[in-house]
Amino acid sequence: MLDATREALAELGWGGLTMGHVAGRAGVAKTTLYRRWPSKNELVVDAVASLFDDLVMPDLGSLRADIEAVVGQFADLLARPETQAALLALFAEGTRDPHLRRRIREAIVDPQKRLVRQGRAAAQARGELEADACPASAHEEVDIIFDTIAGTVEHRVLVSGEPITPEWTRRFTDLLLGPLTSG
Repeated sequence: MLDATREALAELGWGGLTMGHVAGRAGVAKTTLYRRWPSKNELVVDAVASLFDDLVMPDLGSLRADIEAVVGQFADLLARPETQAALLALFAEGTRDPHLRRRIREAIVDPQKRLVRQGRAAAQARGELEADACPASAHEEVDIIFDTIAGTVEHRVLVSGEPITPEWTRRFTDLLLGPLTSG
């Protein structure tokens, strides 16, 4: 059902997407959809959130390698047409609907911050980064790091339409690591 949602969204756009279209593609009754998702918004958020389930923070032995790997995974995900259509539709609709914006944050954005927390923990365990001195500051730093990485990659792929190349990823990582490792 989630695959059918993303396919229909990519083909029909937000305005054209209905629960009936999704049910037809998925080969289920509309009532089946409504039992799990009370609205199109909820269905689309879950369909998009499921795309991010496969992102993992590798432990490749260095913070640099870990960042480059996760940026590559994220860029590959964003390069997929169904991901682009779904995210752009959600972002656009979220600007008009505060409840949808909150659901996007709860179901998509906040869970992905785990990647930053995992990467920081691994880098701290390897001695590449200092241990967090203040939990509140560490929480804010995770938010800023996530916003920096996600925002930059999303802008490059979804807004500018530019590729994420290995060279671009190396340069981006250089810029990101400078402040993180300078203490």
